[in-house]
Amino acid sequence: MATTNEEKKQYVKEYIRSLSAIEECIEPYQEQKRELRSEFRENGWLNTDEIRAAVKAYRLYKHKYDMEEIMENFETISGGTSE
Repeated sequence: MATTNEEKKQYVKEYIRSLSAIEECIEPYQEQKRELRSEFRENGWLNTDEIRAAVKAYRLYKHKYDMEEIMENFETISGGTSE
């Protein structure tokens, strides 16, 4: 734990530098995600709601959430039931 104000300022500066470096590295991937969404919308493969449902289903699956929620999102994507 920082004991003085100067130490705290130094840690804040260090944190901001590190955060900035991380965000700079992540930006190309964020741009790829935006381009991927745009491509699927422009080609008419998926609309915005379907993309959102697919992302939500992926995140639910990734974090091992309730399978029923995943199936509900799949139904939204497919426009019907999962059976």
